[in-house]
Amino acid sequence: MALSKYERRERLRMRIRKTVSGTESRPRLAVFRSNKEIYAQIIDDVNGKTITAASSRDKDIDASKVNKVEAAKLVGKAIAEKAVKAGVDTISFDRGGYLYHGRVKSLAEGAREGGLKF
Repeated sequence: MALSKYERRERLRMRIRKTVSGTESRPRLAVFRSNKEIYAQIIDDVNGKTITAASSRDKDIDASKVNKVEAAKLVGKAIAEKAVKAGVDTISFDRGGYLYHGRVKSLAEGAREGGLKF
C-alpha cells in the first residue's frame, strides 16, 4: 500500500532527526514549510529551548511583497541575524523531511549569507 505524502514526509523527518540533534554549542535550525508560509527555529534539544525563530509572517518580511522563494531567503537572513545576536554561529540544519530544493534551499542560503555556518 502506498504511503500518503504526509506519512512519507514524517518517515523522512524521523530518519533525519535520528542523526541531527541540537546542542548548546551547535543548535538545530528546524524548517517548517506550509503552502503559503515558511518558518524557521533555532533549537537547543538538550535543554529543550527554542533560542530564536523567524517566519515569512514577520511584519518586515510580509511587508516586502516578494514571492515565496525570495521570502524564504529573507527568513534565512532574519534567523541568522537573530542567532548571531544570541551568540550562535554554527548550526545543524534540519530540513524537516522536505527536499533540499526551492524554498528550503533558499532559506539555507539566506542563513549562510547572514553569517551562520552549517
